[in-house]
Amino acid sequence: MKTLINDIEDLEGALKNNSDLQEKFKTNPVEAIKGVEIRNPKETDYWIYRIIVLMLGLAVIAIIAGLIILSVHSKEKPDSQLVTIFATISSGAIGALAGLLSPSPRK
Repeated sequence: MKTLINDIEDLEGALKNNSDLQEKFKTNPVEAIKGVEIRNPKETDYWIYRIIVLMLGLAVIAIIAGLIILSVHSKEKPDSQLVTIFATISSGAIGALAGLLSPSPRK
């Protein structure tokens, strides 16, 4: 049976409370550590992922809306440097979204 831990404090608590795990660590620490499964917060806490995707999506939408408003309300041609900066930030956010939403290879 694998012991699930998030950090070193969880490992310490598991060692204090589980006498079987203590014995395994005394006899063969390398094999005992293989029986400890470290949980990745990205896999267990789905709100982190949702918040990041939501914020990147809102950033892209806000930049596109800002560029549209800037071009509609500007009597002259909009500043090209400002448009370039907005486009760069937007393309970076779109790339980050693509990286987050694409499936990752499993081991």
